[in-house]
Amino acid sequence: MGVPLFDTETPLAPLREEIIARVSGVIRGGRFILGPEVSAFEQELAAHVGARHAIGVGNGTDALTIAVRAAGVQPGDEVVVPSLTFYATAEAVAAMGAIPVFADVDRETRNLTPETVRAALTPRTTAVVSVDLFGMPALSAEIKRETGLPVIEDAAQAIGASLNGTRAGLLGDVGTFSFYPSKNLGAFGDGGAIVTDDDRIAELARALRFHGSRDKQTFEYVGYNSRLDEIQAAVLRVLLPHIDSWCDGRRAAAQAYVDAGLGEHVQLPGALPGALPAWHLYVPTAPDADAKIAALNAAGVQARAYYRTPLHRQPAMAAFAPARELPVTDELARTIIALPISPVLTRAQAEEVVAALAA
Repeated sequence: MGVPLFDTETPLAPLREEIIARVSGVIRGGRFILGPEVSAFEQELAAHVGARHAIGVGNGTDALTIAVRAAGVQPGDEVVVPSLTFYATAEAVAAMGAIPVFADVDRETRNLTPETVRAALTPRTTAVVSVDLFGMPALSAEIKRETGLPVIEDAAQAIGASLNGTRAGLLGDVGTFSFYPSKNLGAFGDGGAIVTDDDRIAELARALRFHGSRDKQTFEYVGYNSRLDEIQAAVLRVLLPHIDSWCDGRRAAAQAYVDAGLGEHVQLPGALPGALPAWHLYVPTAPDADAKIAALNAAGVQARAYYRTPLHRQPAMAAFAPARELPVTDELARTIIALPISPVLTRAQAEEVVAALAA
């Protein structure tokens, strides 16, 4: 039958009628932008994360862009970011006129650490964007404590994860989520959110998402038109109560890989003590990664590379990364293999993946 990289259909199947009913209610109500569904979802997301504030926006990239500005970054400031991540992490910094400075990552967790951040600091550094890559929480709180800088937590892949009891999104000064359909909490279109305990950041983020206005009449900032719509909020309200059980399923799938002997064929990802990863992706490494990916796909097991060209080697970022050497990032970019993972990945499927690698 083969094993898909993502299985988004099976977990959603029991919820489709409820989703259709909720969306139909939005259509009948005729309120499509910043209405009761968005307000309710913001309250429910804040409660889920444990945050004082949640602000729905148009997508995860907008969430990052607005969060960076709301955290106080100004044009010309330097912001430390990882290079092993999706392009939007650095794009959000550069798009508002700041300068992304790329830092290396930890070999086991693939995330920034206080040590890798310190190596990238200059007198012009004003903030850090710390990514919870593949759903593994990063040491954002430690980075904040040791550098004294505001930390924007890019938790796009990590909703449902936690570190030492603190939910992803609250490990820095402000956190951001993406609700792109393939994410652990995926909408039926685009969407994103900002979460924070900081009243000032929340107030500014709400203004920036609506053209820089607090009251829709006076415009204090040059902002954005970035609002989570009612239909997407209605869908997300149905899904949010299931995110913890889905993350439990993803962690069970990762353990099934371990139990099936995956570590005999590839280097498994590491986890921080006290971390509950969300495992948006399960990503071991191997020196012959591309050959293994080709063999797996030929055997009906979907696998793929991620971030083969890290950000400090992307053409659009050349001006920000002259002659910068990030050896761990470059090694991981060459050797990463994303294997199938989902809340409903079975032990038999995990064994099938491992058997395909063994063959």
